[in-house]
Amino acid sequence: MDAGLKRELEAKVYAGERLTREDGVALYESDDLTWLGRLAHHKRTELNGERVMFNVNRHLNLTNVCSASCAYCSFQRKPGEKDAYTMRIDEAVRKAKEMEDEQLTELHIVNGLHPTLPWRYYPKVLRELKAALPNVKLKCFTATEVQWFEKISGLSADEILDELMDAGLESLTGGGAEIFDWEVRQHIVDHACHWEDWSRIHALAHSKGMKTPATMLYGHIEEPRHRVDHVLRLRELQDETGGFAVFIPLRYQHDFVDSADGKIRNRIQARTTMASPAESLKTFAVSRLLFDNVPHLKNFWVMHGLSVAQLSLNFGVDDLDGSVVEYKITHDADSYGTPNTMHRDDLLHLIWDAGFQPVERDTRYNVVREYDKAPSLAERRAEPQQVWA
Repeated sequence: MDAGLKRELEAKVYAGERLTREDGVALYESDDLTWLGRLAHHKRTELNGERVMFNVNRHLNLTNVCSASCAYCSFQRKPGEKDAYTMRIDEAVRKAKEMEDEQLTELHIVNGLHPTLPWRYYPKVLRELKAALPNVKLKCFTATEVQWFEKISGLSADEILDELMDAGLESLTGGGAEIFDWEVRQHIVDHACHWEDWSRIHALAHSKGMKTPATMLYGHIEEPRHRVDHVLRLRELQDETGGFAVFIPLRYQHDFVDSADGKIRNRIQARTTMASPAESLKTFAVSRLLFDNVPHLKNFWVMHGLSVAQLSLNFGVDDLDGSVVEYKITHDADSYGTPNTMHRDDLLHLIWDAGFQPVERDTRYNVVREYDKAPSLAERRAEPQQVWA
């Protein structure tokens, strides 16, 4: 990067000026990862200090049967396939209650677009889950699913959200975003929910008082300019609604292993390479610098690995998601060793080991409990430390 441009960008960041589209592209073109990290960490510290948030959650996927065949997806199955499944409501409740003793605070539910499952199944399952776990927040369904509910029910998104909220819905999830630019999106997405509907549904949720997450799937066939465009669309929507609590860059995964039937479902895998750790850290840093009006930036550690998750805390990230347990959407694809489960104590030590203060939160980013600050470097060096793979 030209030294003059570098000084100009740094001055804008430290002055708190909003970065432009051209600034975002220039940041991606920089090969000075340490410099990018310093700028992003400055912004992250201004917003959140040395705190790192997490929650104790469980991910449930009620069905992997899906009418769509998105090019990157290893999770979806068609009706009749050997390992296609749809949970009964009592099964979903049983799985959710398995973590009750860990003081679970959130259930995160996303699913395939099931071609024959009736709309009434979805509010009913929320009501049963809420009755079984009244203190657990329900973060459920992507905007893509809500649009699918419109199709199968004949109801409007406004009516659908009202009924789901009445059944216990606390927040939508951020999925279905992928990359919004049609230049890329037309090659990776096989459903009808694009920027216009995704933004419409999240804006509607915000108008009803929800705080929702937003995501971006990166590291496939998109270019940095598409990532910048994606973030700026969300930034503009956030200016209007103020309803996004967190931004979550998600690393695209290759379909390394699909042991259930041996099929490779990822149709773009042959012409893509997964983002390297350095590219992931750059993406977190640039996202933090561009998305100046969203308070939190999350590393969903399941998609990045624990070492990159720790490093990312110095590249703008201030949230490490939660305990998770069985995240099938990624674990149906990858085999590079990310664990299924991180319990509360695991997350605490992961954050302390990186030199930060753990803060447990709820779905709306209210503080549940603040923990001790990280031990000093001298204290940590005084005894052997766990190495996170």
